[in-house]
Amino acid sequence: MEWTKTREGSGFEILEEQYQRKHRDDRIREKPSTSVDASTDFDDQDIAVAIVRSLEDYEAEEDQKWMKVVGKSHGYKGCQYIHANNSCPTRCNITDQQLARALQVSLDMESSQQDAENTFQPSKFFSLVSSCRICAGCNCDIGHKRPLKRMGAVWHQECFRCHVCSLRILDHEFSKSGNRPCHESCYKHQNLPRCYVCKNLLPKNADGKIEYIKHPFWMQEYCPSHEEDGTPRCCSCERAEVRETRYLSLDDGRKLCLECLDSSIMDTQDCQPLYVEIQEFYEGLNMKVEQDIPLLLVERQALNEAMEGEKNGHHLLPETRGLCLSEEQTVSTILRRPRISTGYQIIDMMTEPCKLVRGCEVTAILILYGLPRLLTGTILAHEMMHAWLRLKGYRKLRQDVEEGICQVLAYMWLESEIRSVSDNDVASASISSSSEKSGGSQFEKKLGKFFKHHIESDRSPAYGDGFRAGHQAVQMYGLKRTLDHIRMTGSFPY
Repeated sequence: MEWTKTREGSGFEILEEQYQRKHRDDRIREKPSTSVDASTDFDDQDIAVAIVRSLEDYEAEEDQKWMKVVGKSHGYKGCQYIHANNSCPTRCNITDQQLARALQVSLDMESSQQDAENTFQPSKFFSLVSSCRICAGCNCDIGHKRPLKRMGAVWHQECFRCHVCSLRILDHEFSKSGNRPCHESCYKHQNLPRCYVCKNLLPKNADGKIEYIKHPFWMQEYCPSHEEDGTPRCCSCERAEVRETRYLSLDDGRKLCLECLDSSIMDTQDCQPLYVEIQEFYEGLNMKVEQDIPLLLVERQALNEAMEGEKNGHHLLPETRGLCLSEEQTVSTILRRPRISTGYQIIDMMTEPCKLVRGCEVTAILILYGLPRLLTGTILAHEMMHAWLRLKGYRKLRQDVEEGICQVLAYMWLESEIRSVSDNDVASASISSSSEKSGGSQFEKKLGKFFKHHIESDRSPAYGDGFRAGHQAVQMYGLKRTLDHIRMTGSFPY
């Protein structure tokens, strides 16, 4: 961000003073001229007007002369930039004293030439009136109007306008957006960072520095106040609700963004195809689950009640979204997909109680409803590993070991799904160019990467540290040897 403050340079005042002094001396030395008699159309007043109108043109010519002199003394062949406003790209570092001396040399040289000729030549002076100056705004000749000198160029007064609002810039202080002028207020409105949530300018602290919070994955910047003012967040992707958008309100108080809603799984029947896919994934790893374990989608309240009645397992997350049951319980499951009202509310949800009977070490797997397919599958793959460990007779493990290896299997399934989404994108691109489908798959891929990032960056001792230790062991020794080592020692191999 570059704030440019401009001020009319004093160099032009020096030039005018030198010019007037030089020609005052010339008038003393000049001989009476007979080229203009008393009957000419040019009286003293007309000559004075012509002098005033041509003064700035003469100044421009003189600028070029003394800059050439200075340029030669510094190794340059006539710098075309006005150093008084620091616009020279070569940054010659010429001081004001050096410029003054160079100007004086130029004036003395011209004065000595006129002394040799011993005559005043008005034709050279009056030719300055016809010199051409081009406005940087409209590219037209400025003519005899008084120009505005800004940004190393000359402008009509009415052409020096803000490129944002198109109104004239009347202040001496203005901003530059690229190489175009604009009001300071317009520059702030267009270029300063804004809050992702409320769209206002990000606040400044007492030191004048901008303060904001940035999401580590989505990279969205927002005001720190939105952490405490109740701004809703999507229960899936964690993005804050933008002011002009609406999130879906689930009946248990959660919020779901519209992108995550597109692939959400809302009832038990909808989840069965995904359950079959994950069973096949385990079977491909030679870890087939032989028992028929019920899978139920439930509301948050039903999940919390089931967790309270469960004696086994570790429940350390601030919000439980999945559970592997080992006890006989009666659980309320979602029987039919609810409808969405015009006010983005869930309506007409139908549930029914389901009595779970203990036929083996695992009675059921419960998953929170309303989550997108990739997150639902990640939770299901995690809970499936809990079930596999219990059904295979693994002894009671430490929290970081059991939760860590379950996260490893969830991570492996998620990676396979992200690769599958990418492959499907390539295949569908050759068949259809539907932007709607392409946009959906792109977000699903991004969402999958977010869930991966969430697992990788988890700071909790059990889920975070446990995953990293388990993932490193699998990378070094393979999944089978790692599981064998856990069976024998109750810990990861190192």
